[in-house]
This record gives sequence, structure tokens and C-alpha cells, in this order.
Amino acid sequence: MHERPHIDRKGLALISLAIALVCGFVLVMQVRDRWNSPEIKTAAEAQHTMTGQAARQAGARISQSEPKPAVEPDPAGPKPAQPAHPD
Repeated sequence: MHERPHIDRKGLALISLAIALVCGFVLVMQVRDRWNSPEIKTAAEAQHTMTGQAARQAGARISQSEPKPAVEPDPAGPKPAQPAHPD
């Protein structure tokens, strides 16, 4: 009679754990930039930084954007139709 070879379950579990930890670390490194809020500069600040230099080299102008209104206007277009039988 031939006995089944002994499987080292502890070793397999440690290898699986190591692979899972490496995959988790790689995933964290890929999404870590989304945890921080983006750095927003005014036009005056951007003019004197690498952003401004790159924009000038590309032939672009840096200008202040218009602020959004506090209350958005109603969109243009037809209003929704009333239902035929409002019950």
C-alpha cells in the first residue's frame, strides 16, 4: 500500500498570506493619490510655477476662471409634460 504524501498546509498558508499581503500593498500604492485632495492654485500662483512654465512653452495663457453662480439657472428646453390622469 502506498501512502499519500504529506502536504505541508502551514507552508501553503504562509505563501498564500505573503501573496495576499503583496497584492494588498500594490493596491494601496496604486490608489494612495486619491486619498489626498488635489492642490488647486490661483492663476497668479500658477503663473510662477512649473504649471505656468509648461503652459507658456505650449503657447497657452493662464487666466482666472469665472466663479460659478450661487444658484444655477433653470436649464433651457421644454418643461416636462403633465400626466394625463393625475390620480
